[in-house]
Parts: sequence; C-alpha cells; structure tokens
Amino acid sequence: MTPVVTRFAPSPTGHLHVGGARTALFCWAYARGHGGRFLLRIEDTDQKRSSEDAARGILEDLAWLGIHWDEGPTWVPRDSVAGLDAPPIGGDHRHVGPFFQARRLDIYNRHLDRMIEADLAYPAFDTAEELDALRREAAARKATFRYRRAPDYDRDACLRRYKAGEACVVRFRMPDEPVRVTDAVLGEIDFTEEHLDDFVLRKADGFPTYHLAVVVDDELMGVTHVLRGQEHLNNTPRHVALQRALGFRTPVYAHMPLIFNPDGSKMSKRDKDKAIRRAMPAAADTQASVMAATSLSPSDLATWLADKTRQLPTDALLSIARALDLSLPEIDVEDFRRSGYLPETLCNYLALLGWNPGLKNADGTDLERFDMAFLAEHFSLERIGRSNAKFDRDKLLAFNQAAIAALDPDDFEQRWREWCDRYDPDLPAILGDRFALAARAVQPRIRTLGQGREPIAFALIAEDAVRYDEKAVEKHLRKGDPTGLAVLRDFLPTLESLADFTPEAIDAAAKAFCESRSLGMGRLAQPLRVALTGSTVSPGLGETLGLIGRGGAARRIRRCLDSC
Repeated sequence: MTPVVTRFAPSPTGHLHVGGARTALFCWAYARGHGGRFLLRIEDTDQKRSSEDAARGILEDLAWLGIHWDEGPTWVPRDSVAGLDAPPIGGDHRHVGPFFQARRLDIYNRHLDRMIEADLAYPAFDTAEELDALRREAAARKATFRYRRAPDYDRDACLRRYKAGEACVVRFRMPDEPVRVTDAVLGEIDFTEEHLDDFVLRKADGFPTYHLAVVVDDELMGVTHVLRGQEHLNNTPRHVALQRALGFRTPVYAHMPLIFNPDGSKMSKRDKDKAIRRAMPAAADTQASVMAATSLSPSDLATWLADKTRQLPTDALLSIARALDLSLPEIDVEDFRRSGYLPETLCNYLALLGWNPGLKNADGTDLERFDMAFLAEHFSLERIGRSNAKFDRDKLLAFNQAAIAALDPDDFEQRWREWCDRYDPDLPAILGDRFALAARAVQPRIRTLGQGREPIAFALIAEDAVRYDEKAVEKHLRKGDPTGLAVLRDFLPTLESLADFTPEAIDAAAKAFCESRSLGMGRLAQPLRVALTGSTVSPGLGETLGLIGRGGAARRIRRCLDSC
C-alpha cells in the first residue's frame, strides 16, 4: 500500500496564523496515526511578500508547538536556558526537495514547457487595460468574469512572441467540462464550466502561481492526502483539472471548517488592527504618541485609519498597543507564545476546532483534554465537522490554567524562565536567586506565563513604593483586640531573629507565635500582607516574606507601623 504522506505548505508572508497551525497539526496527526510521513514545504513564489525571516519564524513556531515534520527545511531548536541545540527537525531524506518553491523553478518550467507543447497551456499577452475592459464587459452583463482563450487566438504567433522572450503570463487551457471534486469532509461537489477559467500558471515575472507549484510539488513529493481550510475549496477544481492534464494522481482532499471569532467574524490577522482602530481616540495628542512610538508619518497614520484593509507590521502594532495600554487579541502562534500559553495546551485546544474524538470521560462528559500522542492515535477525517469553529479564548485560558497548575514545579520553573528569557529578560535579573521561590509562588496563581509578574508585583517594587489599601488598613490593622498593628509590633522581633528565612521556617514561626497568644493565623497573616504588599492578596505567607527578604520585610513592617 502507498504510505500516507501529508504536507503543510505555508507562504512566508508573516507570522504563522493559528488557522495554519491547526492545519499543520491535523496533517501531522493524520500522518502519525497512519505510520506515514508529514512534510513541510515553503511556498515562497510571491517574491514581493515572501521573506526569509517569516520562513524562519514559521519553522520556529511549528517546532515550539511540537509539530515536527519528517521532511522539509532543516531546523535546529535551541534550549534558551541550557543553551543547547536539540536534534534537528526535517531534512531531505527521500531527495524530493528542495522544500522552498523559489528554488524549484527549473522543475516547474519543465512541466510548463511540456504543457505548452501539447497546447494544454498557452502564453497570453493581454495588457492590464484589456483585462479591465473584459471585467467591465462581464459586469455589464451581470456575469462573473471568467477568462477564456479567445476563439481567434493565434497560437503560432503567440508562441513566436513567447520564444522571443516577450513578457507574458502562461495560462492553463481549462477543458470545457465540469469538474467533480470528491472531498473526505464535504462529500462530492460539482464545479460547472461557469465556475472555471483559464487561470494563470506562470506570472510575468517568471515565477509560477500557487496552482502550478502546488500541483507539481504534491505529485513529485508523493503527497497522498491534502488537508486544508475551506477557503481553498474553490482552488480544488483547478488543481484536479491540472492534475488530469499532467497525468498526475489526485490526492485525497479534506477541507476543514474555518475558524471564527465568537461574534461570528472570521478570525483574521486584521483583528489586531481592528482592535487598535476601535480603541484609539481621535485626540491629536494620542495620535502624536502613536506616531512617535512607530515612526509613522501623519499621512501613513491617516491612510491606515481610513483603510480597513491595511495592516501595520506586528512590531508597530505592539508599540501602539503599549502606548495605549491595550491588550491585542492573539491571532498568530507567536501572539499566544508571547502571552504565555503552553504549546501543548494550544495544540490540544486547536485540535478541538473542527474535530472531536467522540469519546467520553468516566463521568460521562466529552473528552477534551488530551496530549499529542492521543491525538495522533485517534485523529480521523471522519470526525472533522463541516460547520465553522468558534475560537473561545475563555476556554483556552481555562485549559492553560489547568495545565500550568498540573506541571511539576521544576518543569514550571524552567518553562517560566524560558518564557522570561524571550519576553521579559529583566525579571530573572531582578529576582536573582529568588527566582525559584517566585516560581513556587506564581504557579498556582496564574493562567498564562505572561501573568507571572502580577502575583509577585509587591516584591519587585521599592519599599517606599508600597501603597496601602485604606479599607484593608482599617479592617486588619486598626480594628480588633489586639489590633493588627499591635500584633505586627509583637511579631517583628520574632521575624528579625529567624536564622532560617525559608518559607517553611517562616510559616512554622508564624504558627508558633499565634499559638502562644491564642490567635487565629488570620489575625497575623492579614496584617502582615497589608504591611508588606499594601493589600490582603498575596501568595502564601512564607513565600511572601521570603520573596521580600528578612531585612526588606522588617523595614516594610516598621514603615507600616509608623504610617498607619
């Protein structure tokens, strides 16, 4: 039997969208579950929009997610903490590469020349003005514009111009017959002649279009199953017709549902631009600060604000968001990584967008929490739905919170340190040898790694920067018999005399102090929290004091006694 071969073929025009990540995940899972191969191919024939940086970013995103390809560009992941290289991912093991389409032009041209010779494709010399006239004519007839070779097309003359090197496009000569597409998710779909045209195979710049490159590459790389989003469905009859013309196999197609926001809009990279446009006031000083943060000119900013289709670069969007103190919606894999989601959690959640295992937990609820091994074992095309999937960020947050809480403490500490090294490098430097203790305090209190500063913010500020919540002061320091201030004053010598200032020793000393005075622990713990952090919310008492340190804690208590 022919082994299963799936592929993920992104265009390197920006960061990897979570929709693309889901496609890669499903392709990986299907290949793994059938003992096949999953390959990665970079479709970089759009020379104006493609970039090497974007290609590297896609490889890094996939490697971080744990979606490792069997064949494709070689990538060596790096452990940011240990500074070690991991085993490489990818490589051309069957000699079917290269895996960048811009390096495969000779391959495409050979097939194109064969098609031109057989009159399956032809050079076309229409000008932009001529094409516009054809579109206007179709619009006047209230018809969809479909390009077809004119009945009076002079093939010999056009071939002479083509061989002389005159600039032109090369178009596929679409047969005058309907094309039936058999889809593993959507069933059989008939595309009639009015939906098909003589589409371009090679652009005037000499680079192939997506249609030619993807069909040739799928054949030569042995792809047996094409899993992709439903936005590609209308391309499929073109590809099937082209495969038939070239004598190629037609792989199994499976078009997956689109991913939408909860409000019913398509989850798009433009969502970040939309969020800023909605949040940015028209005030001149705000726009001036935005221009200063991004180096945008007044005209560039005005154009972007007026044109809802325009997108700013990610760095510019992040700079504007910081200037406006605005949280942007996560759209790309890098967005979720920056926010502090665990890769296995993101993969788990993405797998549920359009697919479900159809299994139950012991309590009868739907099984939704699983790892990559489970996905590879149970994934099937039959369980992919037809309806669009909705991205529920609250559900993803709940998944991530549970996953963080379940991590081994040492594993959490390393993951948080890796995240900090990439996105918040100042934090490990500030904490120093307190980092492990901070990780212990943070782990049960956050939903994402990006929230790590919040529970320990009190330990990152100067002693005189603590601001007291007046209601907490009144309730926990001034009331009671003895008052909280009196309890603090009595406990201070015990605190200062502790030789071992670990959380365990601190908790034991606090417990002994309360027992000796017949006080409930809350009568000491809450006054201490107010004195040390300004509020009644903090990690455990021992962790809170340990993060501040003996000297710092004593000074904060004295300051509180003097000022409250």
